[in-house]
Amino acid sequence: MDLKQFSEQISAFAAQNESFIFIIDFELAKPLIYRLNEAAEHGIFYNVNGTTNRKNSGVATPVHIKPTPIDKKFYTDRFDKVVSHIKKGDSFLLNLTFPTVIEINLTLSEIFDLAVAPYKLLLEDEFVLFSPECFVRISDDKIFTYPMKGTINAHSEDAENQLLNNEKEAWEHNTIVDLMRNDLSMVATDVRVEKFRFVQKIRTHKGEILQTSSEISGKLPANWQYNLGEILLKLLPAGSVSGAPKQRTVEIIRNTEAMTRGYYCGVFGIYDKGRLDSAVMIRYIEKKDGKMFFRSGGGITAQSNADEEYNELLNKIYVPTL
Repeated sequence: MDLKQFSEQISAFAAQNESFIFIIDFELAKPLIYRLNEAAEHGIFYNVNGTTNRKNSGVATPVHIKPTPIDKKFYTDRFDKVVSHIKKGDSFLLNLTFPTVIEINLTLSEIFDLAVAPYKLLLEDEFVLFSPECFVRISDDKIFTYPMKGTINAHSEDAENQLLNNEKEAWEHNTIVDLMRNDLSMVATDVRVEKFRFVQKIRTHKGEILQTSSEISGKLPANWQYNLGEILLKLLPAGSVSGAPKQRTVEIIRNTEAMTRGYYCGVFGIYDKGRLDSAVMIRYIEKKDGKMFFRSGGGITAQSNADEEYNELLNKIYVPTL
């Protein structure tokens, strides 16, 4: 299925009020779309804020993850390349990511059942994700997005104030909010920031972390369902996992990471009962060539420190649990 067919199918299903799931990769090369009641037949299982097509197996095994970190010099070389582009003005913010080989005591299916997150997706024998980040929600002719940037260990001293007062984290968050506000303006009117830089707590198998998010809204034109596919494609790839300005930054990402992201950092969502809810495909574990990889990364700015960013990439290797 090419992008044109993908876009047309989304709009056709939405116009007919047909419930469906869509999945699209970061490179916009491998889009998938199925009716909700057909997803399981294709090995696709989802849980979107409680709407699911899978019965939980009840697995309660403690999570044990042993990462083999990527070479720090390799990462620092790529980091320096990104910073040089930023200093030349090619980008203001770039999300740099890499896969980490992990050993984990659970299968992809068991991870899906155990993880606690608002957005979960399993493609059998390929990948599982447990994302905390909404891409867009649409209901009652309004569109919302919730860019998420800024992370800290919740047990750090005065963690919330540290996070909110960190100049680099604040600048990174401001940039993404501005980018997503501009993106929504391409498809909606009356775009506004409803809530700015609020703190959320996430529990993981390693402890709790704090993250900052914002809420941005806009008003869609009447009968938006007939153009839903086109609306979504205009917003892709997601700004929070690419950067700004988007087009040039994506070019730098491809040259610097030197590998495709595939479905990692793509977007998936469900349309049901006239509403759309979708997520950025982060917190992502894939199975490839008999090995398991955890894909992670973070936003690089002119104020970024290579050691801190390397540690952030590793600190995001977790499974959120009760």
